[in-house]
Amino acid sequence: MTKKQMLILFIGAVIVAGFLVYANLTFDAYMLRVLNLIAIYMSAALGLCLINGFTGQFSLGIAGFMAVGAYAASLVTLPIAAKESIFFITPLIWPFSVLELPFIAGIIFAAIVTAIFSFLIGFPVLRLRGDYLAIATLGFSEIIRVVSTNTISITNGALGLRGIPPYTNIWWSFGFAAFALFVIWRLINSSYGRAFKAIRDNDVAAEAMGIGLFKNKLLAFVVGSTLAGVSGAFLAHLLTAIDPAMFRFFLTFNVLLMIVLGGMSSITGAVLGASIVTFLFEFLRYLDSPMDLGFITIPGAPGLRMVIFSTLLILMILFRRQGLMGSKELTFEWIEKQLARFGGKKGKPREGDSHANP
Repeated sequence: MTKKQMLILFIGAVIVAGFLVYANLTFDAYMLRVLNLIAIYMSAALGLCLINGFTGQFSLGIAGFMAVGAYAASLVTLPIAAKESIFFITPLIWPFSVLELPFIAGIIFAAIVTAIFSFLIGFPVLRLRGDYLAIATLGFSEIIRVVSTNTISITNGALGLRGIPPYTNIWWSFGFAAFALFVIWRLINSSYGRAFKAIRDNDVAAEAMGIGLFKNKLLAFVVGSTLAGVSGAFLAHLLTAIDPAMFRFFLTFNVLLMIVLGGMSSITGAVLGASIVTFLFEFLRYLDSPMDLGFITIPGAPGLRMVIFSTLLILMILFRRQGLMGSKELTFEWIEKQLARFGGKKGKPREGDSHANP
């Protein structure tokens, strides 16, 4: 990385940090929650982008792994007094009944538990391909949800967990989103990333070239699922309440929509798609309730925002199947070219401008 690129990166980080400071001081609680949701779903979308976009494995189990991370972190960070009041039907099993760990320890625990679950699930199912893999991962996601509904002594069943400490703020959520972005960027630009792309493009040819298909598929699956699990942990500590109904297929659909909209094989696209979808999902809530425009009253239609989302997905598939970014990335070279153009200087194009990563 050149000095100029480091300067651009530093300026970008300062701008983002400045915006977060401004938002933290001036935005109301609702807008701060929307910002937190954007960062949380950004991390989950990056994980799914690694699995589906860069490795070409059609996984539909992201909601299940978010549930694992959410419950794992919540069970070890809930105050002991809150656990006693929540588990009034069936007592919480040991050692969770006596554990009360700091937030960062809970996040690490959620990452470890999710990584173990994803390994155990990925080991048998990643020998499948295409639609069969999608059905298998979706099935495991539903199994996780059903088990969480019925294991009352661990998850409190359908009642869920309440009173989770509200540790998540914009610094934690955006800090982890930046960490997830860095991990995916470094991984994709390493030899592992080249192996992932080779498997995605032609797994038979990749195997003939000596690339271990199963090992690399499993690595991408575990890393992507772990990012989703930690995202679920942050989501639990933002909402302060979770239950199995939160982690239905609808959640997987939302994250999948983010990477389809942004671009399946683009880190920048995953970030952009998560930001757009999360913002619209919250903004379009107004369509579900009546709106008084002064001269006319528009009756609300429950579920109308989901019609808008479904229409958006259909239009994207029909007219821009590759998404907003496709497989392109926001690169240092592109930024330098725009800065040179803005400054009145003609930027010299460099080799690989459209394919280099930030």
